Amino acid sequence: MSGGNIRGFSYLENLPPITFRRLYQQPATSLAIFRRMLPNLAKVIVTTLLYNDKPIPLADLEALIRPESHRQREDAFSKLRRLHIIAEAADGISLDPVFKKNFRLALTGGGSHHSFGVPCNTPDKKNVTVAFLDEYAQKKFESILHFMVGTHNDTKPGDGVIELLCIGKLMERQGKGTQATITKNGFSFLLQEGNSQIWALLIQYLDYAEDLKMEKTDVLHFFLMLGSLELGQAYAIKTLTLTQRTMLTDMRDYGIVYQRKASSDRFYPTRLATTLTSESGGLRSASQTMDVATGADKADDEGKGFVIVETNYRVYAYTNSPLQIAVLNLFVRLTTRFPNLVSGRISRHSIQEAIKMGITADQIISYLTVHAHPQMRKNLVILPPTVVDQIRLWQIEGERMKATQGFLFKDFTTAQDFEDVARYAGELGVLKWKSVQKRCMFVTRHEQIAEWLKRRAAGGKR
Repeated sequence: MSGGNIRGFSYLENLPPITFRRLYQQPATSLAIFRRMLPNLAKVIVTTLLYNDKPIPLADLEALIRPESHRQREDAFSKLRRLHIIAEAADGISLDPVFKKNFRLALTGGGSHHSFGVPCNTPDKKNVTVAFLDEYAQKKFESILHFMVGTHNDTKPGDGVIELLCIGKLMERQGKGTQATITKNGFSFLLQEGNSQIWALLIQYLDYAEDLKMEKTDVLHFFLMLGSLELGQAYAIKTLTLTQRTMLTDMRDYGIVYQRKASSDRFYPTRLATTLTSESGGLRSASQTMDVATGADKADDEGKGFVIVETNYRVYAYTNSPLQIAVLNLFVRLTTRFPNLVSGRISRHSIQEAIKMGITADQIISYLTVHAHPQMRKNLVILPPTVVDQIRLWQIEGERMKATQGFLFKDFTTAQDFEDVARYAGELGVLKWKSVQKRCMFVTRHEQIAEWLKRRAAGGKR
């Protein structure tokens, strides 16, 4: 399961039971959760219980499933409990009735729920191909990433997207204008895998939906439904709820769906949508080439790596993408640029500057590993161990040393004067360090101490 799905489904696991009962009213949601959230043993348990009208005693169920290990059994039952799929009673275990009913519908068909969308059979005025949808999704999502790193791009994300980036603390507005700058969380976001990025935005959208008076369950239904649709197929809008129709405008801005125009009677899910609940990523991350038209899986992505790291900390990246270069520049001091190559060096300063932005050593190492050039993958160890160890040491060094702005008081005439000032600074809560032997101290603020010293010298009182 990709990192994005893990993040999205972890969010689902923390929802209250009543929300799950509403979610399970849609067959598409029940099927998506079964397919992508349950370990194999949990799936066996569900299918064993699915067509049993009466609860099965726990001992009988365990005898049927025969788990390979005690841990597997505990993990399976724990997942089923957290997702409120099973009901446990004195006479045995059964499936939640709402989940059971709609999961059966998902498997056998029937009903008028439209939770898998209603395909449009009439031709569209525009010939919408998979290649077109991939290019559209790439352009839309890249515009968000370009905006975040401040690189030039012909397309700017919509106001709703920018608002969500600010609400999610990925960016921060400057004053009352429309300008915004990236935050520490935003830098960390840029180094995530592509599917994790889109899930991060959708989870923030879920939280923001309540402020927009949207029903959260309806929003979740739509996300999970999009994950079950077919790439390249047009779907009718008439069966969507009012909330879901409103969402279409926002989903267009993210590149998740395509509409020829706002009044169109149909929409097309892009690869970003159809991979929401699958194990393969939709778009690649900000640091990748984003050639989504290939539909390549992770193994293919790794084969197209472009970064070479040498034991002397030199870095060479075979790319001409401004977006890739901007991301690489977060933790590499770039010095040379050619038409299809940039080079630079990893240094203590560049790593610690990245860490100040909120990027971790593990994220940097993971980035370099995932995007390593095929030539480097021929080595038993992809990255030079000395470089990996040094990046981690630089992070530890930064954590061990913390700079604090302040003022040094020294040259006290007597030990009593020193102790009196130190005690007063301690009472104010501004004393950070003191040395009795050297008769000096470090404080974060000096105004009140200076005023106190003046009054003391003049014979006044505190």
